[in-house]
Amino acid sequence: MSSLILNDVRSEALFASALQPSDEPSVAQVRAEIKHTVRQLGTRGCAARMAQQFGDTPESAVTRMRWARRVVADIFAVQPAHATAHPVLSASRPAA
Repeated sequence: MSSLILNDVRSEALFASALQPSDEPSVAQVRAEIKHTVRQLGTRGCAARMAQQFGDTPESAVTRMRWARRVVADIFAVQPAHATAHPVLSASRPAA
């Protein structure tokens, strides 16, 4: 599973969790809550809960999803492929 898809699942789980932006959760709290929510609901259950919220209260669901995606992106940052290249190998390549 790619990191981007995994972050989508994490965002859905955070969205479906009991955490609130006003809680100002720590990184450890977010990670624990994502694990707990996925174990409790499963990935499909997280997506279903999210979909229900978007159907019931779309305005607040949009705000919550923006928060969840921002938090997940900050905590589980995806490094670009070129940033993970071995520094010695990258430096030894001749300039084009």
